Amino acid sequence: MSVVIVIPARFASTRYPGKPLVELRGADGQARSLIRRSWDAAMSVPGIDRVIVATDDDRIRDHAAAFGAEVAMTSPDCRNGTERCAETVAALSTTPEIVVNLQGDAPLTPAWFVTDLVAGLRAAPCAQVATPVLRCTGRMRADLIADRHAGRVGGTTAVFGHDGRAMYFSKEVVPFVPGQIADDAPSPVFHHVGVYAYRPEALDEYSGWPEGLLERLEGLEQLRFLERGRHVLCVEVEARGRQFWELNNPEDVPRLEAMMAEMRMN
Repeated sequence: MSVVIVIPARFASTRYPGKPLVELRGADGQARSLIRRSWDAAMSVPGIDRVIVATDDDRIRDHAAAFGAEVAMTSPDCRNGTERCAETVAALSTTPEIVVNLQGDAPLTPAWFVTDLVAGLRAAPCAQVATPVLRCTGRMRADLIADRHAGRVGGTTAVFGHDGRAMYFSKEVVPFVPGQIADDAPSPVFHHVGVYAYRPEALDEYSGWPEGLLERLEGLEQLRFLERGRHVLCVEVEARGRQFWELNNPEDVPRLEAMMAEMRMN
């Protein structure tokens, strides 16, 4: 019943080249790279059997190996993190029960997000993939909308049914909500957290499918599963007072550093 975390990391990001090696300063003023902080987050998750950084870049490989990470070199032809996870898992001598894709741009991911995600997939045998969603406060929703108005992708939102089955994911802020919502009030908008838990057979299927139209338009890899009619489970997680944001743009660096300072994260 093993669980393996794979952290896909590529240097040639369209929006932010070299992003995995960008340094973030914690509350103590110490700078650590984005990939190091993502690896630290993965290592803090209890019950995980293995953590692997998957990359196609020698600079990322050398940097990750220097701080003690296990590294798998993958093909530069991988189009996204899910394909990189699939290639990494295919090369393992033993197939794990569940594969977790902890994307290398989400260093603020709390350990319980992953724990709850794995538990959710285990409890839903009909689901092939699970991913966490976090209910936005009015302030979080406003931040997402402000980023879109500024031409930036600040995050992804998720829409799902009463049973948690995903209906759609978008870089737009959906669903539309008329009027304003107080900063601390809950909203009906859910921020999609960039973590996935897959059953290995779902990864095998994914790699054999061509890129879907919606996936290409939105730039969201999980839409390939939806376009193929696969069951993607949205697992609602709780912030428990923690702030969460992904590093998508250079402008996000001071935002993440301010969050770490406020949460006293070193």
